[in-house]
Amino acid sequence: MAAGYAEILRTRHAARLLAGTLVGRLPCAVAAIAVVLFVRSEGGTYSLAGALAAVYGVANAVGQPLLGRLVDLYGQPRVQLPAAVVSALAMSAFAFAGTGPLPLAYVCVALSGLFTPPLEGGLRALWSSVLKSEGQVQTAYAMDAVAQEVMFTVGPLLVTLCVSLWSAQAALVLVNVVGVLGALSVVLSPPSRAWRSEPREAHWLGALRSPGLLVLLGAFLAVGMALGSIAVAAVAYADDHGGDAVYGWLMAAIGLGALVGGTAYGARRWSGAPERRLRVLVALLAVCYVPLTLTPGPVAMTALTAVAGLFLAPCLACAFVLVDRHAPRGTVTEAFSWIVTTFTVGSSVGTGLAGPVVEAGGAVWGFAVPGVAGGVSLLVVLATGRVLAAPAARRVVAASSENDPNRAAEPRFRSGDRA
Repeated sequence: MAAGYAEILRTRHAARLLAGTLVGRLPCAVAAIAVVLFVRSEGGTYSLAGALAAVYGVANAVGQPLLGRLVDLYGQPRVQLPAAVVSALAMSAFAFAGTGPLPLAYVCVALSGLFTPPLEGGLRALWSSVLKSEGQVQTAYAMDAVAQEVMFTVGPLLVTLCVSLWSAQAALVLVNVVGVLGALSVVLSPPSRAWRSEPREAHWLGALRSPGLLVLLGAFLAVGMALGSIAVAAVAYADDHGGDAVYGWLMAAIGLGALVGGTAYGARRWSGAPERRLRVLVALLAVCYVPLTLTPGPVAMTALTAVAGLFLAPCLACAFVLVDRHAPRGTVTEAFSWIVTTFTVGSSVGTGLAGPVVEAGGAVWGFAVPGVAGGVSLLVVLATGRVLAAPAARRVVAASSENDPNRAAEPRFRSGDRA
C-alpha cells in the first residue's frame, strides 16, 4: 500500500505541491472554528459567531469557481498568491478590528472567504503534468482526498492549541499567515509557474456547459448534504449518550473511516471505466449511511460512523478522474473548484435540513437524512450513466485574447492534445 504513495511522493515536485496546498488550505479548513472562538472571546453571541462563519462559507463557495476560471485564464501565480494575500489581510483586519463595527466585521469575513485561493482545484490540475501515468494521477487523487481529511481533522486541533497557548486573535492571524506561506510555496514551484491551461472556447457558462460535470455536481451536492446532516444528528445523539466527548468521537470516527477508505482505494491501480466504479462506490456509500438510524450505544455508534465514512474519499477520488475527463477544454481548474463549492453548499443545506428533522423526530430521524441523501446521489449517477460515459468532445479552438492574455501566437490543438 505504501509503495504507490511513496512512488508519487518521490516524484519531483509532488511532495512540495501536496504539502504547500494543504498548508495553504489551512485557513479554509479552520475558518469556522477560528471565527467562532474569536467572536466568543470578544464577548459576541453564538448567533453572531454562526452568522459570520456562514458568511465566510457562502463567500468561499462563490469565490472558488470564479477564481478557478481566472486561474485557467491567467495562470496560477497571477491569481493564487494575490488572492491568498487579500484573504489573509481581510481576516487579519477582522482579527484586529473585532466585532465592534459589525458591518466591517461582515465585510472582512466575506472578503476573506471570497478570495480564498482555489489551491485544491489548482493542485488537481497540476497532477497530470507532474506525474508520469494516468494510474499515478488516479492514485494522487486518492492521496489528495485522504490528505484533505487529515487537514480538516488536524486543523481545528491546531487552532484550539493556539488559542490555549496565546489567544483567539493570534490564532486567527497565524493560520492566515501560514496559509499565505503555503500558497507561496505552490506558486513558486516550477510546475505551477509553467502550467498553462488549454485554449478555451469563450463561453459565459465556462465549465458548467459540460453535462457530465453537471451530473457530478448534482451527485456530490447530495453527498455534501449527507455529511452536513450527520454533523447535526450526531449532536442530538451525543446529548442523549454522554455529551461533547461522544460527539467528538463520532466526528473523529467518520474522518478516520474516510482516511482508511481513501488510503486503501489509492493503494491499487484501477482499470475499467471510472463511471462504473463511481456507481458502485456511491452505492456502497449510500448503503453505509443506513445503519446509522439504528443509533446503538456509543461504542457501536462510533463504529457505524467510521463505516459511514469509509467510501467517502474513494468516491471523491473517482469523481476527480471524471471531472478531468468532462471539463471543457481550458476549464479544468474551474471544474475542480465547482466540486469544492458544490460540496460546501450541500453540507450547508444538509445542516439546515437536519435541524428541523431532529427537532421533530430526534436523532433517529436525523440520521435518516444522510441515508435519503445518499440514495438521491445514487439515483443521479444511475439515471445519467450515458452522460457520464461519454465526455463531450473538446472542441478545437484557436488562440485568442481570452486563451492567451499575452496574445502570443499558438498552434491549434486537436482533441485529446495537452497544452
